[in-house]
Amino acid sequence: MLGGMAGQRGAGVVAIGASAGGVEALRAVVAGLPPELPAAVLVVLHIPRHSPSALPGILDRSGPLPAVPATHGVLARPGTIYVAPADHHLLLRDGHLQLSVGPTENGHRPAIDPLFRSAARAYGPGAIGVVLSGSRDDGAAGLAVIVERGGQAIVQEPDEALHRSMPAHALEQVATAQVLPAAKIGALLGELVGDGAAPLTLPPSGPQLAAEDQIMELAPSLTSDAVPSARPSGFTCPSCHGALFELDGEPAPRYRCRVGHAWSPGSLADEQAAAVDHALWVTLRTLEENAAMNLRLAEVAEGRERLRAAALYRQRYEFSKAESERLRELIGRVSSALESSAVES
Repeated sequence: MLGGMAGQRGAGVVAIGASAGGVEALRAVVAGLPPELPAAVLVVLHIPRHSPSALPGILDRSGPLPAVPATHGVLARPGTIYVAPADHHLLLRDGHLQLSVGPTENGHRPAIDPLFRSAARAYGPGAIGVVLSGSRDDGAAGLAVIVERGGQAIVQEPDEALHRSMPAHALEQVATAQVLPAAKIGALLGELVGDGAAPLTLPPSGPQLAAEDQIMELAPSLTSDAVPSARPSGFTCPSCHGALFELDGEPAPRYRCRVGHAWSPGSLADEQAAAVDHALWVTLRTLEENAAMNLRLAEVAEGRERLRAAALYRQRYEFSKAESERLRELIGRVSSALESSAVES
């Protein structure tokens, strides 16, 4: 049945996103790809911005298809795996690869959502999106766009993934996605791509999808007006601390700031949790420094027999010390709560 569907639909591009635990999953996927796959494969793996990626060499040795670093402007050729380099989004335009230093999404560059949106806009029903192991929820919103424009979605079995959060969030957004262990995804892709027939006629892309492409391409004079149907959210961007606007017309809330940083709900909540943790430790350090300063001032005042001043400084010392001990207890409770929520997700 899959083979018949593939022959009718064809595919122009396979877009794969992975994060934590994703290298082994990617190796398993490419090992199962057919040697004559009639579609280009584009891969985004979250990597540190200033570290050269070893992934092209790893994937090149893991399966029958050649894997190379993506290069700006080259034609995306069938039967080749292109890997996003560090600190660059990987996009598609007119069948060619585009590398962008546009704003981060979910705190990442490269990010998965921009690749998925780009593939959906460029190939419509000829796009296949694959979400593999990873933390947080990058890729979920982009996978929904692929399906909305007639493409197909595949998600690694969450319980098999080393980090289940990304596959689980993808399934929340795209319940119709096919769910498989990573080792079986390559063969399925071979069936879905079929004989490499040209993509069907592209559905028109809405103004929001077009505007988000412009943001990734660093179009001039971008403001919140560049993304239609956006309204103030009351939240601030963790990347630049500007106001975030909530984008309408999506299965789940998504946010973008005036300069273009984008956040999905899970990633935004995780960044806010990190900000809470940082703020609590800064406050604890300030309280303990204040306690130490007041204790020192009390000792100096006592040495000069300024007893009233010494009593005041000691009172302030006792207050700061007590509050710092209470704050340490609070930090412990917050940390335990965050660890529990991370396990559940």
